[in-house]
Amino acid sequence: MVKKLAVAGIMLATLLSCKMENPLLTESKLPYGAPAFDKIENEHYKPAFEAAIAEGKAEIDAIINNPEAPTFENTIEAMEYAGGKLGDVAGIFYALMSANTNDQMQAIAQELSPMLNDYSMYISLNDKLFQRVKAVYEQRESLNLDTDQKTLLENSYKSFVRNGANLNEEDKAVYSELVNKASVLSLQFGQNVLAATNAFTLNITDEAELDGLPDYVRAMGAETAKERGVEGWVYTLDAPSFGPFMKNSRNRELREKMWRAYNTRCIGDSYDNTNIVRDLVDTRIRIANILGYETFADYALEERMAKDKRVVLDFLNDLMEKSLPYAKKEVAQVYEYARKNGFEGKELMPWDFSYWSERYQEAEYSLNAEELKPYLSLESCINAAFDLAHRLYGINFAQINNVPVYHPDVKVYDITDSDGRHLALLYADFFPRASKRGGAWMTEFRGQSIKDGVEYRPFINMVTNFTKPTADAPSLITHDELTTLLHEFGHVLHGVLAEGRYGSLTGTNVPRDFVELPSQIMENWAYEPEFLNSFAKHYITGEPMPAELIEKVVAAKNYLAAYGQVRQLQFGISDMSWHTLTALPKEGTVEFEKNALKKYAVVPMIEGTCFSTAFSHIFQGGYSAGYYSYKWAEVLEADAFSLFQEKGIFNREVADSFRKNILSAGGAEEASVIYRNFRGHDPKPDALMKKLGLSK
Repeated sequence: MVKKLAVAGIMLATLLSCKMENPLLTESKLPYGAPAFDKIENEHYKPAFEAAIAEGKAEIDAIINNPEAPTFENTIEAMEYAGGKLGDVAGIFYALMSANTNDQMQAIAQELSPMLNDYSMYISLNDKLFQRVKAVYEQRESLNLDTDQKTLLENSYKSFVRNGANLNEEDKAVYSELVNKASVLSLQFGQNVLAATNAFTLNITDEAELDGLPDYVRAMGAETAKERGVEGWVYTLDAPSFGPFMKNSRNRELREKMWRAYNTRCIGDSYDNTNIVRDLVDTRIRIANILGYETFADYALEERMAKDKRVVLDFLNDLMEKSLPYAKKEVAQVYEYARKNGFEGKELMPWDFSYWSERYQEAEYSLNAEELKPYLSLESCINAAFDLAHRLYGINFAQINNVPVYHPDVKVYDITDSDGRHLALLYADFFPRASKRGGAWMTEFRGQSIKDGVEYRPFINMVTNFTKPTADAPSLITHDELTTLLHEFGHVLHGVLAEGRYGSLTGTNVPRDFVELPSQIMENWAYEPEFLNSFAKHYITGEPMPAELIEKVVAAKNYLAAYGQVRQLQFGISDMSWHTLTALPKEGTVEFEKNALKKYAVVPMIEGTCFSTAFSHIFQGGYSAGYYSYKWAEVLEADAFSLFQEKGIFNREVADSFRKNILSAGGAEEASVIYRNFRGHDPKPDALMKKLGLSK
């Protein structure tokens, strides 16, 4: 006993010492308890995780060793709050792993993976803890719990079962190894994608090879070359560089080079992911099997709105069947236009399609991205998004400079409600860099919760990769990027407006196929003239965007809608093809993807290329057996936005209902119930086809 006390004393002294020295463990004195990014160094992360894991385990031990009979409060609620410090540390580390990583952080992440897996298994495979949870669960009907408490109890019990609590000791050990392996593979997959993306550059030194590129694309290339210390113009595989180059370059040979580089990332090179994909899929199959599921999709979908793989497959196939003929017709129209305007090939290749579809849009709608960009400065678009949130929900945004940031590009906003109540801090990080992965996303350094009567409001991180300002112009974004901004801002609002007791049930902690509703509904305002008129002004003259230009934007809204839908459905079908496997296929990664998608191709499939090896959503992010969620949520948002269209796009009554029943509700109830609380009926699938102009 004396020895145990001595060890415990040493551990406590170590933890206290870590807290004194480590900003990740020391209570922040900054406004609202904001993270002390100016003090956090790489060497702080691992000790912080070690101390937080020890603290979390001690909190779990206290629950197990409680001599009182299990109750909702001393078991379920206590579990909800256990590991809170670990959640805070992990929230910062993994957000920065995506937004501002470095080699040392990536090495630390590899070390952390088994530690975190061990902690997870310490909880999920802890039979004494499970027996306490089970005891409470079995008396749930007599406990007189509130709705969110019932959900928390249900989730807690199911989480144990879904994470191996009912396995025998031998299978628990195997399961733990498999989960750890999957975590390491996923981490390596993401690191390879980032490295492969950064490894390629197209350095142009002959100005003649810039033919077709608008001024802003040339300026961007020159700026990138200057940053890298080379002559001429540099283009990369980051979206703000890759997309405009592919849409505008008249040099077909360079377009093909860029396209092939992008679509062969992590295939047989120094950052090869082909075997990692197969290993990860195989590991997920084995995880599902040991838990009693036939496929990983069966396991993953159980907790989502769709519930069943057959429902998802039918959903994807139905949309594909309806959309594919329209998509083929759209591609044929672009080809016919290209043929009449100098294209001599027998068919459009993938590296041709972006270029010629852009030219066709200019001809058909007299619209091009270059014409719109001067009216869409990033600063004005950000302010417009803030103003939209104010008009809909009464909330206010004020930039502040009294909290540190993790990179000089980042801006911080204090968000308050109409009554002045603090709601959240928003960290906005808009520009690409080598330390940031591609794409756009929202995450949290800290979510909303209430503990011991004290409410903790969120710290939200919004990350994009928009064109950086140049020496001659501010950041000017395309209309597509405006929709991306509004999309991510919808996720931000979901986090900002979170209300509830339990962090695991608030904000974006909802089923994966429901979480995209708040984001995708926001994209609709990008096509509303009343909204565009409120902010779209020329960055030099201050003149508003001409009415005829806005009319063109609205008219072109559904340009290539079927093609875009088929492309998204291809991603979803690929995802489900991988995750409905019961065993690894004989063919390799590239060939498997080709076979899964060849009957849905609308442009030629190129040998030796695929997107699975860089498909971070499903092999690094949380969308495995869940990419269909984007289309699923589009059905929800099309049906939901129709109410705004009916009542008015700034209607406060509808907005108040959306805030209360969707944005603030979190996951306290079933997603289907939450949706009906807002809309009054189940979502109508035909709403999406009607919105896209694809209904008969």
